[in-house]
Amino acid sequence: MGLKIWLNDRLVNERDAKISVFDHGLLYGDGVFEGIRVYNGKVFEGSAHLKRLYESAKVIMLDVPMDIDTLTDAMEQTVRANNVQDGYIRLIVTRGTGDLGLNPFICKHGATIIIASEIQLYPEELYEKGLRVVSVSSIRNHPLSCPPQVKSLNYLNNILAKIEAIQTGADEAIMYNHLGYVAEASGDNVFIVREGVICTPPVQAGSLDGITRNIVIELAKKENIQVEEKDLTRFDLYVADEMFLTGTAAEVIGVIDMDGRVIGDGVPGPVTKRLRQRFFDYARS
Repeated sequence: MGLKIWLNDRLVNERDAKISVFDHGLLYGDGVFEGIRVYNGKVFEGSAHLKRLYESAKVIMLDVPMDIDTLTDAMEQTVRANNVQDGYIRLIVTRGTGDLGLNPFICKHGATIIIASEIQLYPEELYEKGLRVVSVSSIRNHPLSCPPQVKSLNYLNNILAKIEAIQTGADEAIMYNHLGYVAEASGDNVFIVREGVICTPPVQAGSLDGITRNIVIELAKKENIQVEEKDLTRFDLYVADEMFLTGTAAEVIGVIDMDGRVIGDGVPGPVTKRLRQRFFDYARS
C-alpha cells in the first residue's frame, strides 16, 4: 500500500501525494524543510525543529499554513499512521503554486508535506571504523546571500559539496566559508577534540544551528568536558586529537582521515565514543 503522507491538511496514500508543477518549491527551491528523528515511536526534539522551521520561514517571508500545535499533531499522526518506531521525518513547506516568474507573493496556499519513514545515513561499521572526509571547493552560502542558517529547499551548494566528496571516494565533505574557516560538513556539524577541549565552529561561521549539535554540546558539559565555539582552520582539523560529526540522521560519528591525513590514532577516539553513547542513551530515554 505504500506510505501515508501528510499533504496540506490530511493523510493521503503515497500515490496520491502530489503537488503542482507550478509550485515554487519545485520551480525555484522556494521553501523550507526539517529532518527530524523518531525514537521509540516518539518525535525527537520536535519543538526545537519546529522553532527552526518557523525561523527559516520568517527569514524568507514564507507563511507556514499551520500553527505549531497543529503541525506537531500532524507529525505525530503521520508517525502513527506509518507505524514508525525508529525512523525519520521529512517536513516540507513550499511557497505554493504561482507562475513562471520569480515573484513569491503571487503564490497562494503553500504545500505542507510530512513524510515519515525509515532512514540510515551511514552503515554501522562506519560508526566503529570512522569516516574519511575531504575538503571541497564548494563553500557555504555567503551571509549576505541566503543565510546559511536558513534550511531552505535550495540545497545545491551542499549537494555540490557531496558530489566532490563522492568523486574522491570520501564519505563526507568539509565545507568552508568565504573567509576560509571551517563551516560544516555537507549534512552535519563538525567537532574536534584538542588536548581534552572540544571545539566547533560558531553558527556565524556558516554552520547550521544543529539540533543534535546543541544537545551534544550540553551532554559534553555535563561530562565536565570544556567546549569552545570558535573559528577553525583546515590546520586545526588536521592536527586534532579526535574529530567527529553530528547530525539528525548521523547522530554522532567519528572521523579518522581528512584529506589523506590520519586524525589522531586513526580510530574514533574516546571522547567521540563517550559522546556517541551519551547521545544514544539520551535520544532513546
